[in-house]
Amino acid sequence: MKVLENSSLKPYNTFGIDASARWLASFEDTESLEEILHAVQQTPVSQQSLLVLGGGSNILFTNNWPGWVLRNEIRGIEEVHEDAEYVYIKAGAGENWHEFTQYCINKGWAGLENLSLIPGKVGASPMQNIGAYGVELRDVFWDLEAYHKQDKAVHTFTALDCEFGYRDSVFKNRYRDQFIILSVTFRLRKHPIFHLEYGAIKQELEKMGAHEVAIQRVAQAVMNIRRSKLPDPAQIGNAGSFFKNPVISQEKYEELRGHYPQIVSYPAKEGFVKLAAGWLIEQCGWKGYRKGDAGCHEKQALVLVNHGAAKGDEIFTLSQEILESVQFKFGVTLEREVNII
Repeated sequence: MKVLENSSLKPYNTFGIDASARWLASFEDTESLEEILHAVQQTPVSQQSLLVLGGGSNILFTNNWPGWVLRNEIRGIEEVHEDAEYVYIKAGAGENWHEFTQYCINKGWAGLENLSLIPGKVGASPMQNIGAYGVELRDVFWDLEAYHKQDKAVHTFTALDCEFGYRDSVFKNRYRDQFIILSVTFRLRKHPIFHLEYGAIKQELEKMGAHEVAIQRVAQAVMNIRRSKLPDPAQIGNAGSFFKNPVISQEKYEELRGHYPQIVSYPAKEGFVKLAAGWLIEQCGWKGYRKGDAGCHEKQALVLVNHGAAKGDEIFTLSQEILESVQFKFGVTLEREVNII
């Protein structure tokens, strides 16, 4: 077991924030995880706070971490079951999400194509029920295995157990900080059902000259769209969409549409409408804004960026100013999608 002391977390978060951890270690299986957890108990109580880090793509460090940061490095992809319609694929929580999606797509297994190029690791995907272009994680989820830190046992969670919601799950609420996800099993289709209505997928397929729809082509179209709109964390620090798209009542939507006929919206559950948070933020004048090294991306107002040496609290302050301006202009409350540490 290798443990680093007072180690920088800058390489391990896509915002590139130069925070540090009192202790930093990684685990590759349940046994090495238990070994680290035993070591955690041997440190002073003030240093026993625990943060499990996947790809660091949905987190903003506003302070140094006073305790342990554990990096999940559990790997492996396994075909565990198959029937006439589906193949069931189990992936280690430490697998890179995009690489996993491409592995499945190249095998001809359908369902993940709209979720291509999302940063992060497999273990984080059910925690916030990741989604893009009309598909959510719960649409392809079968179950997961997670280690309970207190009773030191591995539990299996079905989709019902996970209580998936919009960018939400039981792991962000009732079981927050209680479990460490070890693996996730996906149910993927042998015969694809395509979701092409959301965003500009159809237009991109036409631009690509894709006369026949296939999962590889849909995945490529999604990647093309994402690359045209979203900054690469390797080039400029960011965590993707910083805010959730707000869901409002139909009545509130009709009121807003009366004032703003061009307002961008999407279908939601009956009686409600989902608004495009990026459009709301752009209308408040934030797109391309920069103060010091903290800013709002020039192509997508939903993405906050670190131009180089921004501190986490500077980006957080910017996000608060954006929240307040949207609330003032539209009477709509935005919610952060990124975890604030």
